[in-house]
Amino acid sequence: MCVYFIKNGPYSLKKKGVWFFMPKKEKKIDLNNLTEDEKVKYEIAQELGLLDRVLTDGWKSLSAKETGRIGGLMTRRKREKEKN
Repeated sequence: MCVYFIKNGPYSLKKKGVWFFMPKKEKKIDLNNLTEDEKVKYEIAQELGLLDRVLTDGWKSLSAKETGRIGGLMTRRKREKEKN
């Protein structure tokens, strides 16, 4: 049995022609130590009622529609901030 790492990423393994993906290590979110953009992202998630799910399951638990909505609102706020 041959197991080896592939160049595409440290989490992908090939074992007898079948691909396996190892889970990434979970990072704890420190809400007190965030960048300005991250603060806005979490603030918008809270306004949309998605913050609880993000904190428990991570950003991967959101749909493309939900993450797109957050990104769009972040862009809008950034433009308004630059305008003023």
